[in-house]
Amino acid sequence: MTLIDTVPGFRATLGVLATELGVELPAEEMTRRLGPPLEQLLAPYLPAEQIGPAGDRFRELYPDHAVATVPPLPGAHEALAAVRELGGGTVVVTGKYTPNAQRHLDRLALDVDHLEGWVWGVGKAEALRTHGASVYVGDHVHDVEGARAAGVLSVSVLTGGCTREELLDAGTDVVLESLEAFPGWLAEHVLEQRRVALEQRLRELGSVLVAFSGGADSALVLAAAVRVLGRDRVVAATGYSHALPAAERDPARALAEQLGVRVLTPATHELDRVGYRANAGDRCYFCKAELLDTLVPLAAEHGLAAVATGTNADDVRAGFRPGIRAADERGAVTPLADAGLTKAQVRELSRRWGVPTWSKPAAACLSSRVAYGLEITPTRLARVERAEAAVRAVLEGAGVILRDLRVRDLGEAASVEVDAPLARRLAGGETAARVLAAVREAGFHEASIDPRGFRSGSMNERLSQPERYR
Repeated sequence: MTLIDTVPGFRATLGVLATELGVELPAEEMTRRLGPPLEQLLAPYLPAEQIGPAGDRFRELYPDHAVATVPPLPGAHEALAAVRELGGGTVVVTGKYTPNAQRHLDRLALDVDHLEGWVWGVGKAEALRTHGASVYVGDHVHDVEGARAAGVLSVSVLTGGCTREELLDAGTDVVLESLEAFPGWLAEHVLEQRRVALEQRLRELGSVLVAFSGGADSALVLAAAVRVLGRDRVVAATGYSHALPAAERDPARALAEQLGVRVLTPATHELDRVGYRANAGDRCYFCKAELLDTLVPLAAEHGLAAVATGTNADDVRAGFRPGIRAADERGAVTPLADAGLTKAQVRELSRRWGVPTWSKPAAACLSSRVAYGLEITPTRLARVERAEAAVRAVLEGAGVILRDLRVRDLGEAASVEVDAPLARRLAGGETAARVLAAVREAGFHEASIDPRGFRSGSMNERLSQPERYR
């Protein structure tokens, strides 16, 4: 099954079967050739009429003599987890008797979505196609046959009975020493696939206006668009409003200009929208609606085919994202999400391309700092911005390295979120006292440091657990 070391269990069960039948079955030789159906392995040693019953008896003996002793191959759990982490599913397609294969999976807690047993060679192709597999990992030349018949990528590991040369001669696409090498290979393979998909999506658009915040996601969209379409068919647009921290504006413009594209900075007026000022759980809907209602006509004015946002695949799976709905309703395209690129992959691809935002912390708008239900006003946003600037100044003056910071506006009180290890380190110390004093000087009556540290979207916790924050 590629996931487990079947040799000890197979050998033990074969020994019991040989004793019952009163024949000699060369266990060492037979285990070197594991892979084909059991009946094929038994054929040289038994009369034809005994092969079927012997196979049935082997399968009866197997649970008691093999399942408890068979270990997972090194890297098996990690390989399955790697698929899951990248948003994929898993199907085990094996020549093993299905109930016994399921016993192995259950005992070893191997997390798979589907099991197709008792299929062999090209017969595996139907199961692979049925479950939409794109990669088949095996250790035998007949696994390669199944993969090729299904039209999927064949990845072979050298933990079975076949040599590298045999597997390559059979037509496998990739040979790995073991499953331990699979997560790294898979990460690279998927990233390359998604990079190609991103570039193809942009190529299809022909020209694009990128809703450019200066963060890692929109920066990658902009860089990719320039690579694929050229500078003359790409424009960056950053909406300027009270919600955009002033400290974000110059770096965003500088990066866009470094890429050689035109930069537009239209004013957006989120605060003119009642739903935005009300600051209920759907505030982001009104924010994104205002941005797209500004950018869509701007794109048309400049002869650009589409407006692209930096929405990534993680954003789409995150659940409560009203801003994504507003952008979708207005026809915005999402090249990163369309290509399946996650936040981690956005950062890795950006690093490889030399896009400086690859390691930039997430920087949500100032309104995201304000507790739901409190009205969004220019004064409130300015107070948050002053408080964050003051906290950064205190920590930098103390020689503290800070990555993430949010000052959450809870009304007259503020909650300061910094990197979790730093929050624990600051607890009760002199630097913490200076931080809290700086926040009060910025206009808050009370201030505290959240001991749980920075959490992206922590204000949403107040929507799902309102009783905790009363």
